[in-house]
Amino acid sequence: MTSTTPANAQACGAAVTIAGNLTSVVQLTNPALARAALRAAMQAAGVQACLVPSADPHLSEYLPDYWQVRPWLTGFSGSVGTVVITQDFAGLWVDSRYWVQAEAELAGTDVTLMKIGVATDPAHTGWLAAHLAEGSTVAVDGRALGLAARDTLRDLLTPRGITLRLDLDLPGQCWPERPPLPTAAVRDLPVDIAGASRQDKLTRVREAMHEQGAQWHLLSTLDDIAWLLNLRGSDVSFNPVFMSHVLIGPADAQLFVLPGKVDTSLANLLAESQVFVQPYEAVSQVLAELPEKDVLLFDPARTTCALIDRLRTRTVRAINPSTFFKSQKTAFELTHVRRVMEQDGAALCAFFAWLEKAIVGSDVTPLNELMIDERLLALRSEQPGFVSRSFGTISAFNANGAMPHYRPTQASHAQIKGDGLLLIDSGAQYLGGTTDITRVVPVGTPTEPQKDDYTAVLKAMIALSRLKFPRGVASPMLDAVARAPLWDRLAEYGHGTGHGVGYYLNVHEGPQVISYRAAPAPHTAMQPGMITSNEPGLYRPGRWGIRIENLVCNQSAGESEFGEFLEFETLTLCPIDMTCIQVSQLRDDEIAWLNGYHQEVRKRLAPRLEGDGLAWLLRRTEPLGR
Repeated sequence: MTSTTPANAQACGAAVTIAGNLTSVVQLTNPALARAALRAAMQAAGVQACLVPSADPHLSEYLPDYWQVRPWLTGFSGSVGTVVITQDFAGLWVDSRYWVQAEAELAGTDVTLMKIGVATDPAHTGWLAAHLAEGSTVAVDGRALGLAARDTLRDLLTPRGITLRLDLDLPGQCWPERPPLPTAAVRDLPVDIAGASRQDKLTRVREAMHEQGAQWHLLSTLDDIAWLLNLRGSDVSFNPVFMSHVLIGPADAQLFVLPGKVDTSLANLLAESQVFVQPYEAVSQVLAELPEKDVLLFDPARTTCALIDRLRTRTVRAINPSTFFKSQKTAFELTHVRRVMEQDGAALCAFFAWLEKAIVGSDVTPLNELMIDERLLALRSEQPGFVSRSFGTISAFNANGAMPHYRPTQASHAQIKGDGLLLIDSGAQYLGGTTDITRVVPVGTPTEPQKDDYTAVLKAMIALSRLKFPRGVASPMLDAVARAPLWDRLAEYGHGTGHGVGYYLNVHEGPQVISYRAAPAPHTAMQPGMITSNEPGLYRPGRWGIRIENLVCNQSAGESEFGEFLEFETLTLCPIDMTCIQVSQLRDDEIAWLNGYHQEVRKRLAPRLEGDGLAWLLRRTEPLGR
């Protein structure tokens, strides 16, 4: 880490909690002072623009505190966004999930909200090419810039005479209170939970390497590493991963990890599988020394240019083989997942029974959004094998629900009282599975327009739940099935309909994604065992938001003369609120699906419940009729 000059020291401030972020605590300053300090550093370095992506050396979606540069620099607390700073401009690029939140958090600052997906607001790469003069220099920390992103920048900037510098960490020069890199220990995941040994998984990856003609494979994606080596960590809030790189060779593998994170006992255990621990920072030098005649396999979308630019060896660019292996859950893993869903469902029934009483008694003890997460955490913690939340709980009442990634904070949260809709999106990590569920419940009396919206979202979720589709179909192509009931009402939502979910790993994983905004590429093919969220929504800014989410798993639907087909097994077990449904708007087959789902929920959860939780389950799973 570069030292900080005294001139920039004034930009440092006190520690505060990042509201709504999926990390814990980041040392923030007054963002305006941080930008001023950065501009001074840019001027001293002869840099006209500084680019700050939401990334780390592993191109993770959720970042350790050390890499939370964007919120430190802008004050925006969403989990994703790209920043560009010049001497007379500061811009934050975010997609529609964050527009309302960003507008609120950037109000009164000199940071301009740049809306990705709107034709009049070009992406940051196009903005740099259009607004910087010939001879300008753009600086971005190459340790946190993907190779594919670097190539795109160069293709746009070089023809305009703009230089890209990757060797400067200018924000680091201005952040003396930057949090340290994480030091928590790495844990072994026993094979009776993992389901397969690390030796077997390494063998599968080496076979894929051989098919690509590669002797070596660089892996920087944290959840791939955790899956491959049957290890777990806690370097990123809610995601059981740890900062590391892995280099797989013909006979052994090297794990590059921060000092002190792997104790002697675990290092010896790894060595039995021919996995040897190396210093985290040594990976670049080891890569640079690979034989020129050999071939290295790496994923250009998941590898930073700082690691690749020193290579002498030949390369093959392809998606990490472990990404495919990890996404297709085995029968062993799915057995554990189904058990975890029962445990999580039991905790949720106890929670909703409590919530139902709390809403009625809220005049005596005021109910607020923060209490939702507290109670969910307490009840889930009672379940065997509970580890942590799988992401920061979203509890959003009325207008707050219109922000898909809203999270309440001590400084800003709503009381839950009067009439309206309460959206709760939560999940947990258990030994043996990861959960993610969204339910919407009425508070007081819902309006007819709210019921109409709720019913449309439910129809969308049911449509995707009941779908049969050819094995190998590109997952983005399924998106229109879920959106059709909403499009029919001239309604739309800005996020994807589904993301992959890990096995006691990241709540977001690939390669599958159900979103028409994603390219229907071969690597997005739907295969048996994949777990994906099913979460259509509808959001009325300033009024309410609705999202209903279950996790589903690809299972065989049989074969015909047209090939093999798949269908979804719904894994999530929790009643869907029926008091907001406009029953007249549901078809008979949709009612049949909902009743069948609730019958399964009752059968699986009732043995795990008693008292208020059981009574609530039985009431909420009564068949819906006309």
